[in-house]
Amino acid sequence: MMEFTAGQIAMMLSGELVGDANRKVSNVAGLETAKEGDLCFLGDDKYLPYLKDTKASVVLITKTLVYDDTTEATLIRVDNARGAMAQLLQAVAEVLNPKRKGIEQPAYIAEGVQVPEDAYVGAMAYIGKNVRLGKGVQIYPQVYLGDNVVIGDNTILYPGVKVYYNCRVGSNCILHAGVVIGSDGFGFEPDAQGVYHKVPQIGIAVIEDDVEIGANTTVDRAMMGETRVKKNTKIDNLVQVAHNVVVGESTVLCSQVGIAGSTTIGNHCMLTGQVGVAGHIEIVDNCIFGAQTGVPGSITKPGVYLGSPAMDAGLCKRVYAVMRKLPEMYRKLV
Repeated sequence: MMEFTAGQIAMMLSGELVGDANRKVSNVAGLETAKEGDLCFLGDDKYLPYLKDTKASVVLITKTLVYDDTTEATLIRVDNARGAMAQLLQAVAEVLNPKRKGIEQPAYIAEGVQVPEDAYVGAMAYIGKNVRLGKGVQIYPQVYLGDNVVIGDNTILYPGVKVYYNCRVGSNCILHAGVVIGSDGFGFEPDAQGVYHKVPQIGIAVIEDDVEIGANTTVDRAMMGETRVKKNTKIDNLVQVAHNVVVGESTVLCSQVGIAGSTTIGNHCMLTGQVGVAGHIEIVDNCIFGAQTGVPGSITKPGVYLGSPAMDAGLCKRVYAVMRKLPEMYRKLV
């Protein structure tokens, strides 16, 4: 992180400064482990006890929090400390990794493809026939874009991203290293002798605007029609989205989630780590699934779900409470 004074940070965030405006920070840390030169944020009253003894130089604190103890840190009071920290880190990130321009060599760009003046194409990138690139796109080294691919404005494709033919990625998206969009769906049909034969996957995959996809995640193309990830959805590393899946708007898929083919996930859902979802089912809006939840059938009611098979979180906790007592109950029965 670059060095900033408390005064500069307060000005950047339109915050209220309490303390020395000349205190300098060059790193970020948690309140309990911070040292001189660190910047922290405090957005939850359960962390208020750490404020008195923190060694941090500057603390972003949510205005509504009430604190009685004094602190040696310079405070910057803001409406939302966590959001303010995110805003500050975004500004720092843009300095540390600024947008690039121009075409590095060697890179292959098919004849007739128009690269906008403010775009960047890294070395060893491959851009196929009839590809359409939006303004300000950032195509890092070793990216592969197949024929007829569309990439929207200001989208970033980090090293090693692969977008297969005919697929589309919207504007303001971020695809991290190793993401694969439009690989074949897992479609095979056995013959009379039980020998599996490939079912051609001739559909596409569509990523809408403002989607971020983590490293080494795969979104398969549809067998027919399209696989679609809707706008503002955020996908973690190592996630599998199978053919003909639809993922709703502003949904979160955490690491190692697997969604089988032809399933529809609603808007504003959250699938935490290692959730597995069966194929050909539907999940309504506003559902949360705890880690390792198994979803074998459609979910028709918004709520929080745990366990395998998935059940209402409250019921699941009661079931697990009984399960822990089963050995003792068995001994009494026999």
